Amino acid sequence: MRQTARTPHDDDDDGHETPVIAGLLLAAGGGRRLGGRPKALLRHQGRPLVEYAVRVLREGGCEPVHVVLGAAAGEVRERADLAGCVLVDNPHWAEGMGSSLRAGLTSLAAGGADAVLVSLVDQPGIGPAAVARVRAAYRSPASLVAAAYDGKRGHPVLFGSQRWADIAATAVGDRGARDHLRTHAADITLVECGDVAAAYDIDTTEDLVHLE
Repeated sequence: MRQTARTPHDDDDDGHETPVIAGLLLAAGGGRRLGGRPKALLRHQGRPLVEYAVRVLREGGCEPVHVVLGAAAGEVRERADLAGCVLVDNPHWAEGMGSSLRAGLTSLAAGGADAVLVSLVDQPGIGPAAVARVRAAYRSPASLVAAAYDGKRGHPVLFGSQRWADIAATAVGDRGARDHLRTHAADITLVECGDVAAAYDIDTTEDLVHLE
């Protein structure tokens, strides 16, 4: 893997056209270990968690934002304010994260983005600062960038558009993009975010303490 970076490069100051980097929020999980409570509808700062996650992507510089829904998709649409987002229904969400990633990449393929930054709805400890750092590490449609926490790879992850087809072809079960990341480990640019974010997941009832 490439050298870990802490300070993001300001792509707007180098004289080149600003790339279009979309946000992709995977928010289809059914919360099996939370008693079947869909993660998108967990309350955080007084609103559904999916709203907070969308705001993080936008404040981090990602636009447009695509949101993959699955469990209780109809209820999420009714209760959460997702205005301006491209909503993608994944009827196969129970098969695992891979199906949601494929659905999201399919939705993005027609939009002309240069790259996509992928985040997970159940990681509220990752805010706009981490998103902005990873986004700023984009260099080309072949870019492969990931946040790191004390040197260990985590989310969010940025995929240049040239990688989408291969990622979609290998994203099965709960592995998501792991196969692609493992195969192309030498290409990954790690961006240290441990000083501005915490990469915990909301998986169990004990984890709900992290929500406000």
